[in-house]
Amino acid sequence: MYRAVGWLALHLSVPLEDEAAVARLAQEAAFDLSGGRVRIDGHDVTELIRTPQMDTAATAVARLPTVRAVLVARQRTMGARGEIVMEGRDIGTTVFPAADVKIYLDADPEERARRRASDPAHSGQPASVATVATAMQARDQADRTRAASPLMVAPDAVRIDTTHLSIQDVVDHVLEIVRQKTTGQHVGG
Repeated sequence: MYRAVGWLALHLSVPLEDEAAVARLAQEAAFDLSGGRVRIDGHDVTELIRTPQMDTAATAVARLPTVRAVLVARQRTMGARGEIVMEGRDIGTTVFPAADVKIYLDADPEERARRRASDPAHSGQPASVATVATAMQARDQADRTRAASPLMVAPDAVRIDTTHLSIQDVVDHVLEIVRQKTTGQHVGG
């Protein structure tokens, strides 16, 4: 949602530092997050928001406390009935601190950069691992130090280091954690 709001602001030539204007966009925008797609005000931005420019825009938007308050409220409304899966840098700590299952996926910085650099869905083309690593470190630092909802691991989250795991291994592990958590069995992290 932060990426989509950043995209919309840039699309409408709204300065990302204009907190009131960006918050208005976040409040008034129509989001459709169904079917694995991201749409905002009718624009399918699924691929458009996975670029280095949108990484920067998302970080700028996420640092605005009023925008965060608007989007957290909207996310809570979306999840009010339960039985929802959300991902994000503050979902388990701020948006849904009492969620039934919290999982924090991580990998060592080199592996994260390698994955992002080779993901054409993110940048549209392969990118230098070193360039991506530098950008990711800057974004992580900005998110960890922002005043509103800083990036952190929820104390009750199960942390999974995906560095040496295949996608299928990660999916299997996550599904097992969900199954165990929702049936009351203990899962270690």
